[in-house]
Amino acid sequence: MCELLGMVSNVPTDIVFSFTGLALRGGQTGPHADGWGVSLYDGLFARTFLEPHPAFSSPLARFIRENPIHTALSIAHVRKMTRGGAALKNTHPFMRVLHRRHIVFAHNGTLPNVRDRKLHLETPIGDTDSEHAFCVLLEELRAAYGAQYPSDGRALGKTLYELGNELGSDGVFNFLLADGEHLFARCGDHLSCILRHAPFGEATLVDADLKVNFNDVHGLGPDARMAVVATEPLTRDELWSKATPGTLWVFRAGELVATYPESAARGSIADIAEPGPPG
Repeated sequence: MCELLGMVSNVPTDIVFSFTGLALRGGQTGPHADGWGVSLYDGLFARTFLEPHPAFSSPLARFIRENPIHTALSIAHVRKMTRGGAALKNTHPFMRVLHRRHIVFAHNGTLPNVRDRKLHLETPIGDTDSEHAFCVLLEELRAAYGAQYPSDGRALGKTLYELGNELGSDGVFNFLLADGEHLFARCGDHLSCILRHAPFGEATLVDADLKVNFNDVHGLGPDARMAVVATEPLTRDELWSKATPGTLWVFRAGELVATYPESAARGSIADIAEPGPPG
């Protein structure tokens, strides 16, 4: 399996702290040593860095940890391969263009029969079930919305929720998908989230004795909001909320704006509407 990390905020900030924790799981504190990647949005377009090597020992990953790149939306991934070898073409996140914007996707899990789904417009570059599933999602979004990209992220979230249930019915389908404005996060079996806003406190990584005071992070002023989603909690002294399998969260500008199924929305929003206690 793999591990996922997504971050969305209402002001540009950096992913250094959370990415450091994830990168350590890429071969040092975790077994996810078959590649890593991170996509950092600038508006509707994303810079993506990929390597089919362990993140914890990668000079490029270390450069990203030590040189903050400011972004309001990002997705990162460390891979433990199940389908497809350790190669650049199989490394997440995957990125494609849809309606003049970058769509970024990363998956944790296995979908053993997804490649039985025929594709008509999209062609996978690599050998993974994950990329094939991404291509299926893109084709279904084109079929659902035509030439006009949906302006309502909640409606798009509902479509992705339904598609996630369909594809995830035969396997494990945890995924993150971003479109430059929204972060969509689906839980197949493991996914956690924390929302942070002022007054900010301190937090310590689970995987290292590294602590940060978010008041000192560039860009996080009194009106800043941030949502962080990860396969497993990245900090040891904050209160993370675990998603119920089958749930899809929709985030925008650091806030949770929708939860599917809607029957789970009340509990889900109540659970993660407030930040965890300072460390």
